[in-house]
Amino acid sequence: MASALMVETLRYIHLVRRNIDCSWRGDCAFGPHGPSHEEASFKHMANRMNRPWLLWAPLVATACIGGLAIYGLAVPKDEQVRSAMIGQKLPAFALPPATQGVFPLSNKDMGDGKPRLLNIFASWCIPCKAEAPQLEELKAAGVEIDGIAIRDRPEDVAAFLDEFGNPYRRIGSDSEMAVQLRLGSSGVPETYVIGADGMILFQFIGDIRAENVPMLIEKLKAAE
Repeated sequence: MASALMVETLRYIHLVRRNIDCSWRGDCAFGPHGPSHEEASFKHMANRMNRPWLLWAPLVATACIGGLAIYGLAVPKDEQVRSAMIGQKLPAFALPPATQGVFPLSNKDMGDGKPRLLNIFASWCIPCKAEAPQLEELKAAGVEIDGIAIRDRPEDVAAFLDEFGNPYRRIGSDSEMAVQLRLGSSGVPETYVIGADGMILFQFIGDIRAENVPMLIEKLKAAE
């Protein structure tokens, strides 16, 4: 539809320019059968209304259309997908350990009377690496953090933990993203505040930054 509108606009602009040129020269010449229906209608409209600025209206309209298109490309869209699981209990799941030396993770490991964070991450995720210092800061503040590694290999998870630290109490491997989808998570990293009773209370989308740490701590305190 947009392309058809653009074609019609360009055709109309060509007609406008043709009529403007010949009007200025005073030598408007039409085809062997006289002016076309479009040309006659255009000339009649311009002469009747005696408003030469109308000749430029299509150009202005085209500029507006182009401006709107540029605006649509330049203004970022909110593409974050909020989980429908907020306010509900964790779904039942049991994940194997993501690598050697870590404990497996299930929903029964949470909701044990103490609020905690559940961090969805992956070793191949660049923002996950960026938020690693903030997770360590949260751990140092006494926050318990469980992790779910998405579509990862044990050796890659191990290398990630060696390089960026291990703030996790347990790390489950979600190789098929099944648990991630059940949580309503659409990407990595994402972090959930899990209440003392296993309720999903809050979803933080994207990498945790330094300014987000106090807010998450307050969310956990409110969940006690």
